[in-house]
Amino acid sequence: MANEYVTLAELKAQLQIEPSDTSRDADLNRARTAASRSIDRTTGRRFWLDPQPVRRTFTPGGRIVRGDDGELFLLDDIGSEDGLVVETGSGTSWSAVTEYETSPDNALADGRPITGLRRVLGTWGMATSRLRVTARFGWPVVPDDINQAALLQATRLFKRKDSPEGIIGSAEWGVRNLSRRDPDVWALIEPFIIPGF
Repeated sequence: MANEYVTLAELKAQLQIEPSDTSRDADLNRARTAASRSIDRTTGRRFWLDPQPVRRTFTPGGRIVRGDDGELFLLDDIGSEDGLVVETGSGTSWSAVTEYETSPDNALADGRPITGLRRVLGTWGMATSRLRVTARFGWPVVPDDINQAALLQATRLFKRKDSPEGIIGSAEWGVRNLSRRDPDVWALIEPFIIPGF
């Protein structure tokens, strides 16, 4: 997969492996992929952007937040407004929706995704219908914290072959068990976890 959050060059530099040394590239690439997909599963989201718009259908149950300023429909991360199309309906009958605002305000300008569509002073009126969104899902750019977390986790996974029983030793510290979760990786990705995920 080409959607890793750390490059092969970054991982080689972290491990002090010469760029011209390709003897461990397969293992390094497996570690990069595993670290990136682990971050996806833990956070409940992905940080790469669809290259082309993709159509997804959402049911309203549990996705509408009502407020004094209208209704906010929560949806998957959208990383670009290019090709964004919003429709309501069901089956083969769909109607375009144009009166909405993206939320949060200025998300894309701040390098964050759109996570909701707001009907200002209105409702989605979707008791029996659904929302169909065509968009480039994901994040506009990979956040620096996610890149660093992937680098740390990929390094840890690559070095794991030296501690097959989960035990690592050094002359300075002696023998110790590896922790189940890297606290630095967790601190970096925790703010990105979808609430309730």
